[in-house]
Formats: sequence, C-alpha cells, structure tokens
Amino acid sequence: MLRILLAEDDETMRMFLSRSLEKAGYDVVTVSHGAEAIPYLTNEKFDLLLTDIVMPGMDGIELARRATAMHEELPVMFITGFAAVAMDRTKERPKSSKLLQKPFHLRDLVDEVEGILAA
Repeated sequence: MLRILLAEDDETMRMFLSRSLEKAGYDVVTVSHGAEAIPYLTNEKFDLLLTDIVMPGMDGIELARRATAMHEELPVMFITGFAAVAMDRTKERPKSSKLLQKPFHLRDLVDEVEGILAA
C-alpha cells in the first residue's frame, strides 16, 4: 500500500483529506504542522508528501525542502488556499512539486495523487 504523509494545520481539512485518501486505497499518516512531520520523515518511508503551504512554525515549503533533502526522490504536492502566497513562493518550491489550489474537488485531489504516484 502506498504511503502518504499529510501535513495540514486545519484539523477538519486534515481529517477530511485523510479519510478521502484512505478510501482511495492509500495509507495516510497525518501531522498538524511541519515540524511534527520531521521525525516521521527521518524514521519512516513515504511515497508522497502532501502539505499545506501556510502553517504555523515550519511552513509547507520549508518542510518540502527538508523532506527532499532527506529523500531526494520524494514527490511533493502542495495544497493551499492562499494563491498569492503560493505564487510569491513558487521559486522556493522543489522543482518537481505540484500545487493544488483550495477549494478543490476530492476527485481532483485523488486524480493528482494518482498521477504523481504513477509517474
């Protein structure tokens, strides 16, 4: 089973995304902020990092930088409701990362995840 590490500070969104991805057949580990994800990345293997960009403390872009420094081939997908922040920080994102703008349909999320993991 493919594993996804989901970092999302909004609890309702985190649970909603987690349940949706689990129904699609993925094993999902959730964390509420970037710093909480680091021990998981250090000790476990994941097939995808799915992270919000705007989070307190370590944001999603910094998390993605650290994650890809530890696991160079780890695909990263960002989700954000803040288009301006995402566009301003485009150059800081890992080159192979994807961005999904909130609000999005769950089918779009699953389709994007499937596409990334199939590549």
